Amino acid sequence: MDIYKKEVAMKELMRSNNPVEIAYAQALLADSGIGCVLLDQHAAALDGSIGALPRRLCVGDDDLAEAQTLLRDAGLINKEGPQ
Repeated sequence: MDIYKKEVAMKELMRSNNPVEIAYAQALLADSGIGCVLLDQHAAALDGSIGALPRRLCVGDDDLAEAQTLLRDAGLINKEGPQ
């Protein structure tokens, strides 16, 4: 199976200017077997780290509920979703 031909709809799980929070969230997701994609990391670095462009962490639609519960329990997101 060619993994690059599979299309997956992604949903934003969280956004943050804090690289430590993003790395922690990625580690939690990886430990739970949930794949994620980090968006805007290069654009955020180019803005001079002034916080104008937060990084966004996205997961597949099928993993969204589990990922939200995981990050909510860790105190990284609130009930309303991305923060």
